[in-house]
Amino acid sequence: MTPIHNSTEKNQQTAKISTPKAPKLILENIWAFPPNRDILGGTSYLITSTTGNILIDSPPWHPETIDFCNQQGGVKYLFITNRDGISKHIGKIKQEFDCQLISQEQEVYLLPHLDALSFGDEYELSPDCKLIWTSGYSPGSSCLYYQGNEGVLFTGRHLLPTKDGKVAPLKLKKTFHWRRQQLNAKTIMEKMQPLTYICPGASTGYLRGRGYVTV
Repeated sequence: MTPIHNSTEKNQQTAKISTPKAPKLILENIWAFPPNRDILGGTSYLITSTTGNILIDSPPWHPETIDFCNQQGGVKYLFITNRDGISKHIGKIKQEFDCQLISQEQEVYLLPHLDALSFGDEYELSPDCKLIWTSGYSPGSSCLYYQGNEGVLFTGRHLLPTKDGKVAPLKLKKTFHWRRQQLNAKTIMEKMQPLTYICPGASTGYLRGRGYVTV
């Protein structure tokens, strides 16, 4: 006898598998996207602002991401914190939102023909957002400091979560210059004030769904 399948139940199961997870509001004006396998499981963030929304690193790329970002008012800037934050869809992201792509000058060559803006030590993106070069994990590794929410630092892979719920520079196989990364970690924590939250760009499973580390 041929088994009878419940087509409704089957379709519901398929929908559950295929529907991407939605971004999560973790702080006022700050959304975290689900980890993106195209950037080694990295986490991308969106800051919504009256001066223009900022997308930090490459989010998972599918129609739901496009719809979500458009619902929030689009994207004005796409900031890449390090070379591993560049997905294969980077050109499509820039074209879809007609946004300004930004990377530190030592890694902007990885974004050919995309009219990317480069910066050196620091760059003021808006009155409340500053980009800071923090080489170590990679030559152009950089962070974004946001003054809202009493100070938020988006660290890319420069500072990563640890098992005890804190963040620290971690020596990995891809580490470019360990001593430089340690010095930059100390400097940025002292220089960026006020600082209340840190949003790392990878290993966010250690955050247990919270989305940030409180300093």
